Amino acid sequence: MKLKSRLVSGLRNARPGEIAEQAGPELGDDLAIELVRSFEGQGSGWFWRTDRTGRLVYISAKVAKLLDEDEAGPLGRPLIELLEMSGEVSGSERTLNFYLNARTSFSNFEVRAANGSTDLIWCIWGRPLLDESGEFAGFAGYGTDLTAERRSDAEIKRLALSDSLTGLANRARMRDQLAQMVSQLEISKRPIALFMLDLDRFKAVNDTLGHQTGDQLLKVVAQRLERTVGTIGLVGRLGGDEFQVILSKFNDEKQLERLADAIIVALSQPYVLNGTSLSIGCSIGVALAPNHARDSETLVRNADLALYAAKASGRGAYCFFRDDLLTQAQTRKTVEDELRAARDKGQFRLVYQPVVSTATKRVAGYEALIRWDHPEHGPMSPAEFIPIAEDCGLIHSIGEWVLRTACEEAASWPVAARIAVNVSPVQFMKPTLPAIVTNALAQSGLDPDRLELEITEGVFLNGDQTTADMLKTLKRAGVRLVLDDFGTGYSSLAYLKKAPFDKVKIDQSFVKGASHDPHNVAIIKAVVAIAETLELETTAEGVETQDEIGLITELGCSHIQGWVYGKAVPPSEVPAQLAELGEAKAVGRKISRPPRQKLLRTATLRAGSAREPVRIRDISVRGVMFDQFKLAIAPDQPVEIEITEGPMVHGTVRWVRDGKAGVELAEPLNLEALAARPKRPSILRR
Repeated sequence: MKLKSRLVSGLRNARPGEIAEQAGPELGDDLAIELVRSFEGQGSGWFWRTDRTGRLVYISAKVAKLLDEDEAGPLGRPLIELLEMSGEVSGSERTLNFYLNARTSFSNFEVRAANGSTDLIWCIWGRPLLDESGEFAGFAGYGTDLTAERRSDAEIKRLALSDSLTGLANRARMRDQLAQMVSQLEISKRPIALFMLDLDRFKAVNDTLGHQTGDQLLKVVAQRLERTVGTIGLVGRLGGDEFQVILSKFNDEKQLERLADAIIVALSQPYVLNGTSLSIGCSIGVALAPNHARDSETLVRNADLALYAAKASGRGAYCFFRDDLLTQAQTRKTVEDELRAARDKGQFRLVYQPVVSTATKRVAGYEALIRWDHPEHGPMSPAEFIPIAEDCGLIHSIGEWVLRTACEEAASWPVAARIAVNVSPVQFMKPTLPAIVTNALAQSGLDPDRLELEITEGVFLNGDQTTADMLKTLKRAGVRLVLDDFGTGYSSLAYLKKAPFDKVKIDQSFVKGASHDPHNVAIIKAVVAIAETLELETTAEGVETQDEIGLITELGCSHIQGWVYGKAVPPSEVPAQLAELGEAKAVGRKISRPPRQKLLRTATLRAGSAREPVRIRDISVRGVMFDQFKLAIAPDQPVEIEITEGPMVHGTVRWVRDGKAGVELAEPLNLEALAARPKRPSILRR
């Protein structure tokens, strides 16, 4: 290093003799020149020297060629005109000039060619030279090539801020960019929009086709997302199937709505990967700064809340943040915290709803239903807290408690009735479920054939082999499997064909009002016919009125469940119900009332040969209530009424009072078709 320093300090107009003289008596001219040339030619270093005015009088040939703007070459030009700072340190050019003018040593200045002729980056050192009389003679120094090092640093930085799979900005870069933009809101005066995106049904792709296909899908999603957003925003991937978009170049919320729609459409188009066509979707939550937040953390939270609301609305949608979403989230968080302690504090209890056999008219079993006796709010319905328990993972411990408690209590019943327990789709996906079931049976001593596990169609959404394997494992444990809520959500007859079910529960949406709706009757008939062919039992749930018992029995359902046989009872009342002799007692309303629609509609009433316009106030599939009539009509009188343009409908007057009359129709009306017919001129809906 000392030798190198002496070589640098000895540069005097590049004359070899003087170089050798400065190198010291121990080195001859030839050897000194050879050392300098070797250093310049083979290494990354080079030498330079200026005169007292700062003009270049020597520079290594390899650098001189890069700075050679014309035939004259760089010699004779001011050093600060030939080299500019690389941009790594702000204000460095002025600082370098200062050192040259102050005739003070400097080191570690990063520079590049001022003419842009090369993208190389150098680091230079320099110190002042004195002549024999001690006067300032200029600067001498050396430089090294930093290009490879800086490129490596840039690549490391790029990798640190980029998603390795898609090449999009990663979580760290998105976080830093958002924080920087939000911090400059007061200066920029430009609002910021944050899109939080989550892919719908992506997990099904990963589970069925493997992670390699899932990764390929994410790459295409990233390309579509960048193409759709374009130059108006920064697109990033946070991890998994979560993406984010930061925007500041927008005019109003309408533009953001159009972009959200465009993203959903783009990402919902089919994908063809490895010869397989795939379809997924996308849900988006949007939050704005400063409207919804003035710091980046709050903005992210609010966009997340909006995303949660979009997914809850049915997916494939976008939602902007609203204040009530935060209120709901805070409520959910409170309920979640209270749920964690509810079991330990004994706040959960089970009630049992009877399931009656249509063949024997006796109670054949019960469904176990959980209730939460909240210390402040009183009894809480499962609909209020089960979704929260599923979201936060508490459903596993709660579901296990329900299973064990139901088995223990059922084992003590005086009659070997069956006990049905609901299994959440979240529980169903846990590999330990079969072990939990067999352990609960063993500890309680309950016969496995008495336990029915009710499973909703939602477990089939992914359609993977894991679902089929789980069903087979549970079936091998000896328990009975029930397909719950059949006819809703993801209905498919393939479930009944492939899965080892013992019973199908017909959803109450088809059962309620069946006595007045021929469509529901047809659906129930079809389900029963399929179930009988596959040797499955059927339970009609949600039966509330006594006149529906006969209809459901006539349609062939093997079991009935609903308030018609009473509400769910506490464990203490079950033994007495089972010990009773005779048929189960129906306690619901005797006759179901058909659904009605409130409307104002003109119609024509005909009684005998007399006709007059009337105004309909209420209408149902079986009856009409009207007013504004002058005809003398009485109960049990046959009449005809023209409700829409078309044929008259026959009916019988059932009551007349206070200027109003009710007519029971001879044939049921199709309200949906009625609504679709052309309206009469004087219709006034309300």
